[in-house]
Amino acid sequence: MAFDVDFFVIGAGSGGVRAARIAAGHGAKTIVAEESRIGGTCVIRGCVPKKLYVYASRFADDFADAAGFGWRVGETTFDWPALVAAKEKEISRLSAAYRANLAASGAELIEERATIVGPQRVRLASGREVTARHVLVATGSWPTLPEGEKGLEHAISSNEIFDLPVFPKRLLVVGGGYIAVEFASLFVRLGAEVTQVMRADNVLRGFDEDMRIGMRDAMSRAGVAFRFSRLPAGIERLPDRTLRVTLTDGEAVEADQVLLATGRRPYTQGLGLETVGVALSARGAVTVDQGRTSSLPWLHAVGDVVDHINLTPVAIREGHALADRLFGRGPQPPIRYHTAASVVFGTPELGAVGFTEAQAAARCRKVHIYEANFRPMRATLAGGGERAIMKLIVDGENDRLVGAHILAADAGEMIQLAAVAMTMGATKADFDATIAVHPTAAEELVTMRVPSRRYDGGEWMA
Repeated sequence: MAFDVDFFVIGAGSGGVRAARIAAGHGAKTIVAEESRIGGTCVIRGCVPKKLYVYASRFADDFADAAGFGWRVGETTFDWPALVAAKEKEISRLSAAYRANLAASGAELIEERATIVGPQRVRLASGREVTARHVLVATGSWPTLPEGEKGLEHAISSNEIFDLPVFPKRLLVVGGGYIAVEFASLFVRLGAEVTQVMRADNVLRGFDEDMRIGMRDAMSRAGVAFRFSRLPAGIERLPDRTLRVTLTDGEAVEADQVLLATGRRPYTQGLGLETVGVALSARGAVTVDQGRTSSLPWLHAVGDVVDHINLTPVAIREGHALADRLFGRGPQPPIRYHTAASVVFGTPELGAVGFTEAQAAARCRKVHIYEANFRPMRATLAGGGERAIMKLIVDGENDRLVGAHILAADAGEMIQLAAVAMTMGATKADFDATIAVHPTAAEELVTMRVPSRRYDGGEWMA
């Protein structure tokens, strides 16, 4: 059968663009369709603008700490519209770079919505239909909203918060995951009065317990007011535009904005996937095998739409590997997901790779835990109360590092290198043999000599 193109990619985010560029580089005739801005969630409304806002928020700490080091900064002011405009300029630059890279690769970009209308057949919003030997769904994810709560139309999601016309002096954040933590942490430093509400009894479910406690305490010191084990029951807009949020325990909290950060779901609705009978998970994710192919041999998916590890670098690696397999070098070694590091860009940052302490105890017969909890050097002169917490988790039977967790300034930079060591199969002895760089926070990773506790066959021992 003759096809119009070899490869049709739905979604011009990080994973889709990488797959398209690599496929085109291998000589495949490739089309990419995108209904919104080029660059996807990460570039337009996710990790890039979020990190820029995190940087902006940390100047508050720098100004406060400066006096301890002999500086007299004077009165400071924050200009929200200036930050929004600077962010927009940068993401527009990056979006243009994505567009240019696609063009340079030889892939064709069509800025229209695309839906699947039959086996190996895609229809564009203009009505044009294209047949493709292979179709890739790389549409990412979309914020989820709670159901059954009154007044949800008054709230916003993480899609809208970057471009608010007026800075919210009072912000109520709903959710306890990494998105909620990041926005609560940065907005409180930009000068907002922040209240964070969540169903759970602590932030960051799924992360190591000690890191969760450390992040909660750091956010409390910064001024975030927590409301654990409760949720909004309703949101009402008052005549003066204030939002009154009634919680499930009856408490009422007033805010200028309510951010719903209760999670994201794969963006598969309305793509026509049901018309071809592809297998989907209960959350709507495209079910794929190790090669990123769905239940249909011509339909593939990468990134957040698979709902596996929802990180931009994972989507990029998956897209690259898929294009190589379909059009280039053939099957490649499996992606090493177990050493994919993640970072919560709060202040301080939380970097994690591998098992948590609880996961290690469930999977390993023997576990050794090494920990450091200390006051960073900067805080000694600045007078702040922050702490740095580091933890290495070691398989007690073979001495291999199976988990690393860092709650500290620049944890994202440190955890990347810990992930390299884990990917190479480093042992605790390898860390011990490494000469430290002094004075740094990272030297603690190679100077922890004595386990704080051990797990052996079902029992923890000090």
